[in-house]
Amino acid sequence: MINFPDPSAFARGHFIETLRSFPEEADIDVLRPSDGVTLGHTSAGSAQTIDLAVQSAQRALRASGWSTCAPRERARVLRRWADLIDADPDLPMLEAIGSTRPISEVISSDVPFTAEAIRFFAELADKSGGEVACTQATTLGMTVREPLGVVGAITPWNFPLSMASWKCGPALAAGNAIVLKPSELTPFSTLRLAQLAVDAGVPPGIFSVVNGFGTEAGAALVSHPGIAKITFTGSTRTGKAILNLAAASIKPVTLELGGKSPQLVFARVPDIKRVIEMVSRGFTANGGQACVSGTRLICHRHLADELVEGVVRAVSQLEVGLTWDAGTRFSPIISAAQLRQIDAKVQASREAGAEILCGGSSFDGDIGSHFYRPTVVRRVDAGMPVVREEVFGPVLTVQTFEDEEEGLALADHPSYGLAAGVHTSDFGQALRAMRRIEAGTVWINRYGRSRDLIIPTGGFKGSGVGKDLGRQAFEAARREKSVLMDFEGRSADES
Repeated sequence: MINFPDPSAFARGHFIETLRSFPEEADIDVLRPSDGVTLGHTSAGSAQTIDLAVQSAQRALRASGWSTCAPRERARVLRRWADLIDADPDLPMLEAIGSTRPISEVISSDVPFTAEAIRFFAELADKSGGEVACTQATTLGMTVREPLGVVGAITPWNFPLSMASWKCGPALAAGNAIVLKPSELTPFSTLRLAQLAVDAGVPPGIFSVVNGFGTEAGAALVSHPGIAKITFTGSTRTGKAILNLAAASIKPVTLELGGKSPQLVFARVPDIKRVIEMVSRGFTANGGQACVSGTRLICHRHLADELVEGVVRAVSQLEVGLTWDAGTRFSPIISAAQLRQIDAKVQASREAGAEILCGGSSFDGDIGSHFYRPTVVRRVDAGMPVVREEVFGPVLTVQTFEDEEEGLALADHPSYGLAAGVHTSDFGQALRAMRRIEAGTVWINRYGRSRDLIIPTGGFKGSGVGKDLGRQAFEAARREKSVLMDFEGRSADES
């Protein structure tokens, strides 16, 4: 039996060396997404709070030896941290109560993924060094890779734990400190993550969590001169603002942003029932609140009727439930404001001529009002909000095509290029589609990430810059220094 965490787990404040709160900071109400009941309060951190965390991180880097110790020692500490994450009795429920993640999925997926991501990056700590360059015989040229310093991270509310692991894993394994600002909607599991890091032996100050709003704490983090890099997952609009702020201090950024991902289904597929399952799960997982949600079904006319009927039937059977109930499989919308935005885009598209095949409204009842019905929309065009914009809810649009070229043209989106799914029995067709589709990730005869953490993720166009996961994320947490040694002590003009 899983019990609710102790009320102290929902205490206000930040984690800067330890859990700290400042009376002068305003409280932010944190609501349970499942039913809108107040869960607790977090603190509205300010630019001063960010500065305190950055200074703490800089001191810790100087005093602890985290950057200069043997990489295998960092790896051992990070592996202990991963073990504590796996074993913590309160972490799954903290995540489930405070976010949109059903407890069954937190236990089977989110917590194990978080721990495994930390282990993955720990194992890279001593696997990638510098290189010796080809220079003349009297010199030795090489490149040396070293930590950046203090990394700033901003994580979203839709997968709080696993998104934190994407940011912390590579930064800490590479020898950096990190100051992380989680969403003000989902702060508590990330605070617990920071405490577990210290318990595992990460030096206090190396991993700090500062809560607050993006407009103040987030902006201060991006702008701080002591922050060497920013890594962010969230909306394209916020990503653009971060790029502008980061430009003032000329710091690198990694941005994983919004998506409007197609699920392209050709005339011949291995198993139509499996495609129905993948398409259905692709836009309803986490209540459609995932940047890689497959929200645009682009289907060959030969299969369209059978496929759409199957998807409508499958998603219409989903039932609402509290995220902390073991039987819940369908997620609530994170907030009333987000639910209104979803519905506004659906209704605007309906008024523009779209046909709603199912859904198009909230569920009924006190609990149901926090959930949006899975919605399938056809007779759409590129100008409608449900096709043009990221809805971030369980809304699927349907478009059909006759030939491969038409299908590939529909799969392209003018603004986004995060992910895509291709379903076909024709191997050559799959590869042609993979080459043509402008997306950072293309899944073939599947939809969704695996636990193959070696595969990086990131978008094209308005869907982002840089990569999370994989070796690429680890390398992006370091900088490269060129070194040239002259054996004979000659001046530059003599060589």
